[in-house]
Amino acid sequence: MYEMIRELAIFEKAPEKVTNSVSQMEEEMDYFECFIVENEEKEIIGMALYYYVYYTWVGKSMYLDDLVVREKYRNQGIGKELLNKIIGEAKENNCKRLRWQVLDWNEKAIDLYTRFGCDMDEEWLNCDLSFI
Repeated sequence: MYEMIRELAIFEKAPEKVTNSVSQMEEEMDYFECFIVENEEKEIIGMALYYYVYYTWVGKSMYLDDLVVREKYRNQGIGKELLNKIIGEAKENNCKRLRWQVLDWNEKAIDLYTRFGCDMDEEWLNCDLSFI
């Protein structure tokens, strides 16, 4: 999974921003859940990492932090499969909202999310306060 996270950071042109580590993920594994897709050789080729949150306006929700498919396996329906799995998990757990982010230049992802009926918010900005 960590290699998938690194690959996503490279795709998003920000590999230097990954400060997490395998050992940190092992220590903090109670804070996230993940669906993975493996190929015939049992290599992870896609993943969707998520966690539960609470939004005061709607209540219990889910945040999809990473949805990534290895480059050579893209355009084969794996992203759609993972997104369907996440949506099903959110509904099964009575979540009122599923939220995630997409970079404004990632047209293929935006096209996929639009086909699912997602609202793209152009009003809100990300605010990050890092303690590392």
